[in-house]
Amino acid sequence: MKQILQNLGNGETSLADVPCPQNKAGHLIIASSQTLVSAGTERMLVDFGKASMLEKARQQPDKVKMVLDKVRTDGLMPTIDAVRSKLDQPLPLGYCNAGVVLESAAPGFEPGDRVVSNGNHAEVVRVPQNLCAKIPDNVDDESAAFTVLASIGLQGIRLVQPTLGECVVVTGLGLIGLVTVQLLRAQGCRVLGIDFDSSRCALAREFGAETVDLSKGENPIDIAAAFSRGRGVDAVIITAATKSNEPVHQAALMCRKRGRIVLVGVVGLELSRADFYEKELSFQVSCSYGPGRYDQEYEGKGRDYPIGFVRWTEQRNFEAVLDMMASGALDMKPLITHRYALENAVEAYQALSDPSALGILLVYPEAGQTGAELQSRKVALNQAGSYLPADAVCAFLGAGNYASRVLIPCFKAAGAKLHSLASSGGVSGVHHGKKHEFAHAVTDEAEVYGDPAVNTVVIATQHNLHAQQASAALQAGKHVFVEKPLALTLEELDELQAVYDRTKGKQHLMIGFNRRFAPLVQQMKQLLAAGKQPKSFIMTMNAGAIPSGHWTQDAVVGGGRILGEACHYIDLMRFLAGSKITGFTATRMGNVPGVEVCEDKASITLTFADGSFGTILYLANGGKSFPKERIEVFANDAVLQLDNFKALRSYGWPGFKGKKLLSQDKGQDACAAAFVQAIQQGKPTPIPADEIFEVSRVSVQVAQSLRG
Repeated sequence: MKQILQNLGNGETSLADVPCPQNKAGHLIIASSQTLVSAGTERMLVDFGKASMLEKARQQPDKVKMVLDKVRTDGLMPTIDAVRSKLDQPLPLGYCNAGVVLESAAPGFEPGDRVVSNGNHAEVVRVPQNLCAKIPDNVDDESAAFTVLASIGLQGIRLVQPTLGECVVVTGLGLIGLVTVQLLRAQGCRVLGIDFDSSRCALAREFGAETVDLSKGENPIDIAAAFSRGRGVDAVIITAATKSNEPVHQAALMCRKRGRIVLVGVVGLELSRADFYEKELSFQVSCSYGPGRYDQEYEGKGRDYPIGFVRWTEQRNFEAVLDMMASGALDMKPLITHRYALENAVEAYQALSDPSALGILLVYPEAGQTGAELQSRKVALNQAGSYLPADAVCAFLGAGNYASRVLIPCFKAAGAKLHSLASSGGVSGVHHGKKHEFAHAVTDEAEVYGDPAVNTVVIATQHNLHAQQASAALQAGKHVFVEKPLALTLEELDELQAVYDRTKGKQHLMIGFNRRFAPLVQQMKQLLAAGKQPKSFIMTMNAGAIPSGHWTQDAVVGGGRILGEACHYIDLMRFLAGSKITGFTATRMGNVPGVEVCEDKASITLTFADGSFGTILYLANGGKSFPKERIEVFANDAVLQLDNFKALRSYGWPGFKGKKLLSQDKGQDACAAAFVQAIQQGKPTPIPADEIFEVSRVSVQVAQSLRG
C-alpha cells in the first residue's frame, strides 16, 4: 500500500510503499477513501523539516537542553548520533481520515462500516476504537474527512461554554476557524470573524458571521466594541497561527468583564497582567479533539470515560460533528479548494504554499479494486542475496529505537545476513529496512516463522511479547536472540524453558545481556580470575526518571524498569561472581505522596554459592552530573571501579593501574558478534542456557517482590 511520509531531517515529503499494518485488540483496520491535509499542522511540519539544524534548535529550546544534558552524561558523538537518528525517523502525515472498515477487533464496529478516524494519509490505517466514529448514511466521505479537524474547533467551543445570543469572536479564519464560525452560529451565537484574507472573511460572512478584514486596515477593537453594543464581547476563540502576542492582547481588549478567551491555535503567549487583571478574564488552552487526547488508557487501551462524568470525549465530539453534518448545520463543501489523487500527493503538499488553499483532499482508489494488494503484509525492499548453510540469516521482530540504532548495526557488522524486518505498523520497518539493506519489510510475524530462508530471529519488541515470540521462533526451528527481558512471569519462563529443552540444544537461545561482553568488564573478569576469595560488589545504576505512563512502567506490558533494565546488573554480577545465585533481598522507596513510581528506586542484594555477595542500587531519582553506571568490586585487598563502561580504575590491584577507552563501550557489538559466530562456526551459545534462565528467574522474582 501507499503512505505519505515526512522526513524531519531534510523536509522531503514522499509516497512510500509500506506493508499493511497488523491489527490488534481494540483497533480497526480501515481502507481510506478520503483524507484531509491539515493546512496548519502539516505545513508547520513540512516547514520544520526544511529548516536548518540551527533553526530547528531555535524552535525547540526545551529539546536543546535535553541534548546538552545527554552530552554531559553520554558524550558528544553518541549524542550527535541520537539526534541524527531522531531526525531520520519518518513521520506519517495526516490525522483526518474517512474510510471503510476492513478488519475489526473492537466492539461496535464491523467490516464494511464507513468510519472517520484520526488515521494518517495511507491507503490502509490501523486506528484505536475510541478514535473512530461511524459516518451517517447521508454524509459523504468528502465532508466526513473534515470531522477530526472540526472536533478541534468544537472542543474550543465547549471550553468557552457559549450560551444562546452571546457575542463570540473567532480570530483566524483558516479551516478550523471557519468550522468554528459555523458551529457557533448553529448554537445561536452572534459571531465576529477576524482575518487578513479577504476571501476567508467572505466565506465567514456566507456562514452568517460579521467580519473584520485586517488587510483593509479595519480596526478589530473598534468593530468588536460596536458588534457587542459597547459592552465587550462575551468570548474570544483564537484559531490563528502566529508568533505574535497580539491576538491574545486584542482578545483581552475586546472582552467584557469576566469574558472568556480560549486558545485553539498557536500564538505568542507573553501575556500582560494588566490586560487580564482589571476585567478578571479567564484564559484557557484547548487540547486537540477533546477529553481523552494523549491518554494512553483512553486512546491506546480503549477505556472510555463514564458519560455521566465526561459527557464529551474525543469520540463523542466526532459523533457530534457528524450529526451536525447530517442535519445540514455544518457544510464542508465551501471549504474544499483542492482535490488530488493519492499518487499526486506530493503536489498536494506543494499546494500548501498557495495562499488560497483551504481544504486539500486526497482521494484514494476504491478498496475493492486493489483489496488484496492493499492488505499485503510484506514488501520487497532489496534483492535477497544467496545464503550459505553456515550463514546467520536474520529476521528482526521490532524496528524501534534500540533495534534500529544499536542491534541491527551490531548484527550487520558481525556478518549476519539481514533478511526481514517486522514492525507492527510497517513504516519503521520500511524505513530502517531500506537503510540497513534488508530484503523485506513485514507486519505479520508469521511471515518470519514460516520463511525457510530465515534461520535466526532477533526479538526487540515490547517486553510482554518476548516469551511468546521466542517460543514461536524456537518451535519454527530458528535460533533466537531476545533483547531482555526473556519473560515477564515465572509461568512464561517455565513454558519457554520447556520449549527450549525440546530443541535438545540444536538451536541457540540467547539474551541481550551485553554488559558482560563489554571490553572493560572482560578485563575485570580476567583480573578477578587470579583470586579465589569471595567477592563483594556495589553496582549503581543512576537510571534517571521515566514518566509513570511510559509503557516500560506498565507491569503488564513492560514489566517495570527492574525487570527491563536492572536485570542487566543481576546478570553482570552473576558473570563476575562466576557462581550461582543462592538468594536475594530487595527494598524499594516507600509509598509517599508525590512519588508515582517507587519500585524504580530500589536496593537489591544478591548472595552466591561461593560466598560472594553484592548490592545493586537502581535509582531513578539521581542527578545527571553523577556517572550513569558505576561498578565496584572489592576483593583481594583491592578495589576495581568501572565508570560508564569507559574508565576502569584500580585501587591497589596488583599489576594493574587502570584503563580508559576513547568512548563508552557497553558490549553490544561483542555480544552480537559472539552470537553470530556461534551460529556460523557451530560454537556453544555465548551465555549458557542455564545461566540465562537462572538470571531471568531471579529478575522476575526481584521485580515481583518490589512490586508487592
